[in-house]
Amino acid sequence: MSTKDERIPTRLYLITPPRLDPAGFADTLKAALDAGDVASLQLRLKTEAGDTAPADELRRAAEILMPLAHARNVAFIVNDSPEIAREMGADGVHIGQDDTPYKEARKIVGPDAVVGVTCHNSRHLAMEAGEAGADYVAFGAFHPTDTKVTHSRAEPEILTWWSELFELPCVAIGGITVENAPPLIEAGADFLAVSAGVWAHEKGPAEAVRLFNLLMNP
Repeated sequence: MSTKDERIPTRLYLITPPRLDPAGFADTLKAALDAGDVASLQLRLKTEAGDTAPADELRRAAEILMPLAHARNVAFIVNDSPEIAREMGADGVHIGQDDTPYKEARKIVGPDAVVGVTCHNSRHLAMEAGEAGADYVAFGAFHPTDTKVTHSRAEPEILTWWSELFELPCVAIGGITVENAPPLIEAGADFLAVSAGVWAHEKGPAEAVRLFNLLMNP
């Protein structure tokens, strides 16, 4: 078993706002990505009803935003839609428990793409995803969030349990801010998945990224 001190430092996993104009958002994204280390950017676009945005919206956003991420060596992940991820040449896809099953998603995106799986607060689901071949497991929500409807609340100890037993990376997600992130870092999260905690930060997204990096690399 390894301790957090022996592991690679926690990194930032940005998630886009659920609704955005890609062209208008581009400068905000560039400023955020240039402000500090970011491991990946997940394109997560939703309708007002909470459904995944239409394919054409995802394509347009990927066309504009993915090159900005790739120019900065940031992986580009598409939420929910392995077909769009494959079509657009994204680095991978993130799937929830109610989305495309892992085996089907893997078949669509291929063996070399990243496939991450939401596991809520379930050790069983996480072990199943890991055994199936997922590239990371995501636990949450750790805090209340307005970004999505959450069906579970996770506690930091699940990150410690996972990181002490398994090499597969774990992602903490759900209402994470600069203020509440330290216990998740200390518990062993390999990545912090953050949306509003960056984009709605009172001093702006770039400052939020800078502050998160200071926490993760003191």
